[in-house]
Amino acid sequence: MLMAHPTVLADLLEQYEILRTRHDQEDNAQLLHRLNDVSYTLCVATGTRDIGAALTVARRQLLGARSESQAVGADA
Repeated sequence: MLMAHPTVLADLLEQYEILRTRHDQEDNAQLLHRLNDVSYTLCVATGTRDIGAALTVARRQLLGARSESQAVGADA
């Protein structure tokens, strides 16, 4: 399976959190539409079908990417 670049995942997670918080504070159709778009993109990027699973997979992949980059940095 193809995996999204860690920078892309980090950006999607940040967008999701911002939009989720804003939508919780104000009921706005445009915010909901953007939140749904980001949720869908996260699902596609992680190969999942629901946002809960997408968030879990994205966070796990980012942790793995950070661990790998730290290990590579330690070897240098």
